[in-house]
Order: sequence, then structure tokens, then C-alpha cells
Amino acid sequence: MQLTALTTTLSRLQLQVSLPPDTTKRRAAEQTCLTLLRTCDTLATLTRIHALILKLGLHHNPLVLTKFASTASNLDAVHYASSVTFPDDRNDETTPQPRAFHDAFLFNTFIRAFAQTTHAKPRALRLYRAMLRHAVSPNKFTFPFVLKACAGLASLPLGMAVHSAVVKFGFEEDIHVRNTMIHMYCCCDEGSEPKSAEKVFDESPVRDLVTWSAMIGGYARAGNSTRAVSLFREMQVTGMCPDEITMVLVLSACADLGALELGKWLESYVERKNITKSVTLCNAMIDMFAKCGDVDRAVKIFREMETRTIVSWTSVIVGLAMHGRGLEAASVFDEMVEQGVKPDDVAFVGVLFACSHSGLVDKGHYYFKTMENRFNIVPKIEHYGCMVDMLSRAGLVNEAVEFVRTMPVEPNQVIWRSIVTACNARGELRLGESMGKELITSEPMHESNYVLLSNIYAKLMRWEKKTKVREMMDVKGIRKIPGSTMIEMNNEIYEFVAGDKSHDQYKEIYEMVEEMGKEIRRAGYVPTTSQVLLDIDEEDKEDALHRHSEKLAIAFALLSTPPGTPIRIVKNLRVCEDCHSATKFISKVYSREIVVRDRNRFHHFKNGLCSCGDFW
Repeated sequence: MQLTALTTTLSRLQLQVSLPPDTTKRRAAEQTCLTLLRTCDTLATLTRIHALILKLGLHHNPLVLTKFASTASNLDAVHYASSVTFPDDRNDETTPQPRAFHDAFLFNTFIRAFAQTTHAKPRALRLYRAMLRHAVSPNKFTFPFVLKACAGLASLPLGMAVHSAVVKFGFEEDIHVRNTMIHMYCCCDEGSEPKSAEKVFDESPVRDLVTWSAMIGGYARAGNSTRAVSLFREMQVTGMCPDEITMVLVLSACADLGALELGKWLESYVERKNITKSVTLCNAMIDMFAKCGDVDRAVKIFREMETRTIVSWTSVIVGLAMHGRGLEAASVFDEMVEQGVKPDDVAFVGVLFACSHSGLVDKGHYYFKTMENRFNIVPKIEHYGCMVDMLSRAGLVNEAVEFVRTMPVEPNQVIWRSIVTACNARGELRLGESMGKELITSEPMHESNYVLLSNIYAKLMRWEKKTKVREMMDVKGIRKIPGSTMIEMNNEIYEFVAGDKSHDQYKEIYEMVEEMGKEIRRAGYVPTTSQVLLDIDEEDKEDALHRHSEKLAIAFALLSTPPGTPIRIVKNLRVCEDCHSATKFISKVYSREIVVRDRNRFHHFKNGLCSCGDFW
């Protein structure tokens, strides 16, 4: 609304203020304020309407105050509205003092508004406590907002207390309350098994699409993607049709698993069911295909999108980067800029990541300088980390150390770990040892620090010191994350760990591993026994290398698929140097394309070569 029109309305109403306050005129004034609030779209207009409300004596009218609060929330001015409605609420310690005209609907409006903020969620809970303290009974709309605030704070004790209140007030059977309760427990429960959320879900007498989506999303966020996909399949059995939100959640789980065949099925399912292909859903499909190994399909979806957001561009840039296609990623970034889309700090992380994983050192320096010089984006620690990682991967260890020393921000432990990893890979073992010790001193409970130093001592053949590092880990109760590899086969996900004998075909798998070893040796493979961090003889070291999880997964794939079928595996840790070398030979000897996704990137092995160009 234009301010001139508001001024005219205000002037007319002010003439009526002195008239007798009969019901008709009060209602007319109330309706006028409500109309003005419905069309209000600026904070300046809102403050003038506030003045009008005071002039008309409607500042105690719950209907007008509720609409005022709702409008303020839409304008990101909920704190202003709160100061008007609760003038005694001056800081985060005081509890708002409700007045007689403060009803449940007014409280709900403020609780909802504060629950949706980034930094003021505790105020939502303070208002809820004020409700209870002053005998304003919450209703079924109150609890979803309060539970959402608890979820945002990830506070399980608060969530459980609100759960008790839900039961006390008799709203435990309300499906909207239960759905938000599932979401709250998924956000607050630690670990991959949100037990409390599962209990509420299992005991739900009625489940709608939101119920299923909340639980699927909970598993996906907790990293239990296998269970998320399994629950999605259970939902389909019930006849419940997913919507766009559900599909985004399942695609996220699929991306985490690297399950390409499942991802393809999900894409076809979206087409068959005519699910709206929103920008968010298309972005999720781009991310999924990139992380499942088919980056060309990700690019195709991107090119077919009529509307793209910065997330769309960044997803493609990062996807190409993960596959070692750094020049293409940089080209897409340049195209984005040419089309007038201003890159944000996340997009710059993506393009610097691309340069890092493709050895594009000069381009990396160019984009890093462009951030501040052209786009006025101050580099964050993540951008400095990408630069250090780029220099380290390129073997420029000393340059990386010098870069860290000249950084205007304090380097974090991730940056130092990048340099220590590079020292280990490039033979700068003395420097790596020194930095590894400093890492343990500054971050004594992080297992990676001990593993890095232990690896360096193993390469230096200083077994006694390596043993002491491992003993330090035992004393502190720190355990090394075991390596595991997943492979998708016939719509099933199989997982292998080093030395795994849990598979039904483990005897055939180990026989295949032996055969693989013999064949690739004939082709010129030499085991990298320095990767075995044990003081044992060379023959035992070679045997230990054969039991690595990725070799077991590849052997299983060779046994279970027709000749020439591509093999796709996902590893939770970085591929070790020996497995990287062995997989090159396996791809050549068995004429297989082998796609490996490790913790950092994709490796496409074909005809004895890897797409990473050894920038891995």
C-alpha cells in the first residue's frame, strides 16, 4: 500500500476517534485496521498502522494484535511486534507478563513467529511458559509451534517436557501434533537410530504423508539412509503416494548411499506419478545423480530446467568437481556469472573445490582473488581451506604452509590435517611428524590426528613410536573409524568391511580376490606395502592389503555381474594408495569400468587409468 493512501485513511479515522465509542464504529475501525494489515508490505507502513491502532484504542483488541503480530512476522519484524504486545519483555531473562486480552491465538502467533527465526527460538518457549503460568490454555495449534522450536534448539529435555504437556492437555492423538513430535525427536535424538521418534511413529493410530515424510527425513538426516529408503518402500506398500517433499528426502538418502539404480527408478517414478518437478526437486535430482556417479545425467537435468537458482548452479559445479572434471566445472561457473547470476560464498567453495581436485592451481588463485576484488565476498575459512587443499594435492607443500602463515584468519584443524596428509603422500615426513604432534596437542580427542601421525611413523619404519600413538588412542578410548565399502546389486545394498566374512558367498569372494591378485600381478601390479601400518613381513602385508573392503566389493561384483558391466562402489574413507593402484589394473585386466566414490571425490577407472589424474 502506498503511504499516501494510508495517510488518507488514517486522517479519516482520526476524525472518528472523538465520537462515542459505539459498537458499530468500533467494528468499522477494527475491520479497517485488519484490511490495512492484510495489505501492509513494508515496515514503515506497519509503524504507521501501529500509530493508528493506538489512536483508535485498539491496542487491547486481541484480533487486531494477532493480525499485527502475523504481519510483523512476515516482514521479519516479530521483535518489534513483541515489544508492542509485551512491553515488559525487555531481555531474554524476563518472562512476558500476559494481560487479560492475551488469548491463545495471540500467543500462538508469536510462538510460531519466534519458532521460525534463526536465533530467537528460546523466546517461543518463554512465551509458551508464560501461557501456562497465566492459565492461558494451549490448544492443538500451540504444540506444533512449540515442538518446532524444541527441534530447532535440538533440546531433547525440552522436547520431552513438551511431550508430557501434550499428553496432559489431551492432544497426543492429534495427527499434526504427532507429526511435529516425530520431527522434534528426529532432530533431538543423537545417533542413527532416533528411538523416541520411532516409538511415536510406531504408535501413531493414523499416518498421513507428513507422518511418513517426517520419519523418512529423520533417518536421512541421521545418516541412516538405508532405513530411510526401506521406510519409503514400506510407505508405498500402504498405497500412500509421495509428494515433492518426500521425494526430495528419499533422493537425499539415495545420494548418500550412492545407489544409482535406485536413483534412476526414483526419477522414473516422479515422471510416472506426475509429481511436480519444482526447482527444489530438480536440484535434489542433480545432487543425487552427481553423487551416484552419473554426472552427465545431472548436467542434462540442469540444462533442461526452465528456472535455476544459485543452488542449481552450485550443485552442477560441485558435481563436476567431484568427478575430476574441473575445467567443465570452471566453465559452468563462468557461464553462471555471464548470465548475471551473482555467485555466493558456497558457489566459490564449489569452484575452488573443482580446481583443487583437478590440479588447476592457476585457476584456483584467479577465482580466489576474484571473490573479493570483483564480488566483494570476504573469504571464509572454507575458502582458505580449499586453497590449502589445492596446493597440498598439487604437491606444493611448502607453498601451502606459507599460504597458511599469511592467512588473515586463524587456521583450523582441518587445514592442518590437509597439510599433514600431503606431507605423508609427498614424503615430507619430518614436517608431517612435527605438525601431527601439534594437532594431537591442540585436538587430543580427534581420532584422525592419531591416525595421521601413526601413518607417518609407519612410513618412517619407527614402529615403536607408532605403537605408542596407538596406545595413546586406547588410553583415551579413541577408536579408528573402520573402512567400509557399499555396492548396489539387484536393488540391494551390500556392505563390506576389511576382512569381512559375514557375506553368504565369502569363500567365493576370497577366492576371487586371490585370482584378481594373480591376474593383476601378471599385468605389472606391485603391492604398495607401505600402506600396511604394521611391523610384519612383506608377504603378510600383501595379504592384509587383499582384505581391504573395496577389493572384497569389487570381487563380489565380478562374481555377480556379466562381463563388461560397470561396477560402482562407495567407500566411507579415502581410497588407499594400494587399492587405487590395484583398481587401475583390475579395470584393464577385466575390461570393466569401475566407479569409486570415496570420502573426497569420484574415481573413474577405465583401461588402467583413473579420472583423478592422481590428484586424489
